Amino acid sequence: MDIQFSSTPQMFGVFHIAALAVIALGCIGAFFLLRRMNEARLLRLIWILGAVMLLLEVWKQVFSWVYVFDRRINLWFFPWQLCSMAMYCAFAVRFVKGERQNAALVFLSTFSFFAAIVALVIPSDMLRPYILLTVHGFLYHGLMIVLALAAMLTVHRREGVRFAPAARLFLGMAAVAELINVAAHSLLHDIHREPNMFYITPYYESTQPVLHEIAMAVGIPAEIVIYLTAIALISFGFFLAEKALMKNRR
Repeated sequence: MDIQFSSTPQMFGVFHIAALAVIALGCIGAFFLLRRMNEARLLRLIWILGAVMLLLEVWKQVFSWVYVFDRRINLWFFPWQLCSMAMYCAFAVRFVKGERQNAALVFLSTFSFFAAIVALVIPSDMLRPYILLTVHGFLYHGLMIVLALAAMLTVHRREGVRFAPAARLFLGMAAVAELINVAAHSLLHDIHREPNMFYITPYYESTQPVLHEIAMAVGIPAEIVIYLTAIALISFGFFLAEKALMKNRR
C-alpha cells in the first residue's frame, strides 16, 4: 500500500505533465458522452460520482493516518477544503430540489471547476512520495472536472438559474472552514498538524503564491477577504462564460 516513487514527482515534471495530458483527454471524451445524456441521467451520474469520491476520501483518510502521519493526530487532510466540497455537493443533488439543487449544481460548475483547474496546474500538495496517494489526488480532481461538466450541462438546460445561491453556499462553507481552523488551533497549537481549510487560517500567512505576499503587505484578515472575493468573482466569470457558450450551442 505504501509503495513510493524513486523520487517525489516535481511540479511540471514528467509525471505532472503526463497526468495533466491524461486528465485533459479523459475530460474531453467525457464531455462528448455527457452532452448526449438527458437531465435525469446526468443527475444520477453526478450522485454516483459523489458517492465514489466520498469512498475515495475515506480511503485517503485511512491511508494518511497509517502511512503519512504514523497514526498520530494530524488534521492537514481534514476533508473540508474547497476541493472537498465537490463530493458533498455531488452526493447531495439526489436529496435536494429546486433552488437548493441549482445552488449545488452551479457550485460544481463554477467554484469546483475553478478549484480543480488550479489544483491540477499547481499541485504542490498533491505531489507526494506515495504513489497511491499522488494518483488519488489527480484522479479526484479529474473527477471534479467531469462533475463540473455534467453540472454545467444540467444547469444550462434550466431556466432562471442564478449564481447568488451558489455564492451564499460558498460563503457558508468558508465560514465552517474558518471555525474548523480556529477550533483545531485551540486544540493542537502546532502548525504542522493543524488544518488550513480553504487556506484561510487566521493564524499564519498563506503559503499560496501571491497570497502570501498580500498577507505580508496588508495583514491576514484583509488577505482572506481579498482571497475569498477573488474566488467568488472568478467563479461568477465562469458562470457567465458557461451561460454564453451553452446559449450559443443551443
